[in-house]
Amino acid sequence: MEELLITKDLCKNYRHQKANDRISITVRKNSIYGLLGPNGAGKSTLLKIITGMIQPSSGEIFFDGRKWERKDLLKIGALIEEPPVYENLTAVENLKVRALLYNLPNSRIEEVLKLVGLTNTGKKKAGQFSMGMKQRLGIALALLNNPTLLILDEPTNGLDPIGVQDLRKLILSFPRKGITVILSSHLLSEVEQIADDIGIIANGKLWYQEAVHAHENLESLFMDVVRKSVTAND
Repeated sequence: MEELLITKDLCKNYRHQKANDRISITVRKNSIYGLLGPNGAGKSTLLKIITGMIQPSSGEIFFDGRKWERKDLLKIGALIEEPPVYENLTAVENLKVRALLYNLPNSRIEEVLKLVGLTNTGKKKAGQFSMGMKQRLGIALALLNNPTLLILDEPTNGLDPIGVQDLRKLILSFPRKGITVILSSHLLSEVEQIADDIGIIANGKLWYQEAVHAHENLESLFMDVVRKSVTAND
């Protein structure tokens, strides 16, 4: 399968700390890549570099067969940390603000609302939404520019079991629509159910990257990799 995103030896240094230390990942087109790691491992830093939110200290990114450029952000959608919603606006109004930036027609707003299951929210303000609805709106915002790469950082945070299940179905539908997904999560069971490939980051380094194998115990694998990373740094 052809690669959509490749990072080569990405580093991000903050004074005496290396948040990312020579991270090289490969994300295949129309796949779901599960990015795993303990809190503070460097996952969000990596995703922020890919989305142009912060500059790497060194290393390279290749997107769709060539070196990453700022204009590639038009093909990348992201939900990192909290959904960026205006709580005093409705779902449609939130999307209209973003659509104006991209110079997109209102028909695209209806398309993404349908895609994430938020077509019936009417005049309800985003501040009155449940956490699950806010996450869906955040994903709708990320999808608005019709990206080929969708980055979701801990999208199940604060969701109840039904919300998690609904979100899982939604994410699984994206590769069939030509959308590649990078999913960062600490919920190993969720990643195990939907990811095609996984990468495990600990202490700022990538320690493991492989296709997900049937019947493999991801929790055992994860714990082994993280323990090895701790031992290696001692």
